[in-house]
Amino acid sequence: MSFLNSVVLLFAAAGAYGTALMFGTIGEILTEKSGNLNLGVEGIMYMGGIFGLIAPNMYEMAVGESASPFVAIILAILASFAVGAVAGAIFSFITVTLRANQNVTGLAMTTFGTGVAKFAGELRRMQVGGYVTLSNKMKFAFDKHFMPDFLKKIPVVGKILFDQSEFFYLAIITAILLHLFLTKTKTGLYLRSVGESPVTADAAGINITKYKYLATMIGGGISAIGGMVYTMTTAGCVWIEASLAGTGWLAVALVIFCTWRPLNGTWSSVLFGALMIMYLRIIIKGFPIELYKILPYVVTIIVLVITSMKNIRDKQPPASLGLNYFREDR
Repeated sequence: MSFLNSVVLLFAAAGAYGTALMFGTIGEILTEKSGNLNLGVEGIMYMGGIFGLIAPNMYEMAVGESASPFVAIILAILASFAVGAVAGAIFSFITVTLRANQNVTGLAMTTFGTGVAKFAGELRRMQVGGYVTLSNKMKFAFDKHFMPDFLKKIPVVGKILFDQSEFFYLAIITAILLHLFLTKTKTGLYLRSVGESPVTADAAGINITKYKYLATMIGGGISAIGGMVYTMTTAGCVWIEASLAGTGWLAVALVIFCTWRPLNGTWSSVLFGALMIMYLRIIIKGFPIELYKILPYVVTIIVLVITSMKNIRDKQPPASLGLNYFREDR
């Protein structure tokens, strides 16, 4: 096999892993655009992963063979989004209403979310008397590659762009919609102003609390869908609690790498996915696997240093990111 074919197959396989990262990254970008730094993405994706599996699992067991794959997919999306939104609301209440430290709260949210997910997974496993999973018909529906074969056969880009699950294209659509929302709508402009200068936004009559709550809740919901996608595609619709470890932290790092731009989050998620599974596809003798796995973080640090040195304004984080707003200090 030629080196080019190896690279193509690497990025094609990275699409599945990159899709989960895409949702996690897009959700965190929306959250951080409001000035909230939610480091609890890891826990949120864990909860999205298990509740996004439990919902269709309960549905299929209740309905039986007549269960609709379409309904199962919708239930998985709604369940994961709902639990992520609830986690976002909890984070907002603690940091916006109670004004607790965002870094500490995010780390606590990671521990909380991971614990809830493991508890829910173990409880459901005991209820069903075995692995929490779906039938083969449902597994095929969640990882269905519906693009026509002639598109998949396009040289180089065919397998990368057109041999992916439906969630891959849903993630790209979500990124495009978020980009248009942030750059082309008045509400998006208000949200960005809240993240850049809450004092100015408050003086202009913008409801700081509402924007922070909504952005963090919706962002948390989108990130949780990423956890569901990982469980239902990469993990094969089986709950294995250790499989999601580190994915949320990668999403947080990826936000920095793509410089808080949703569209950059699409291709960079696939790139990160490729870097994470490179040791399975492209083997370099004498190169430790551990070094393969830290490549995404090393690349992120390099990008952060370069953009900081160049002081490119539109590639910097929101000015108030991680800082609580005290109206009394105006």
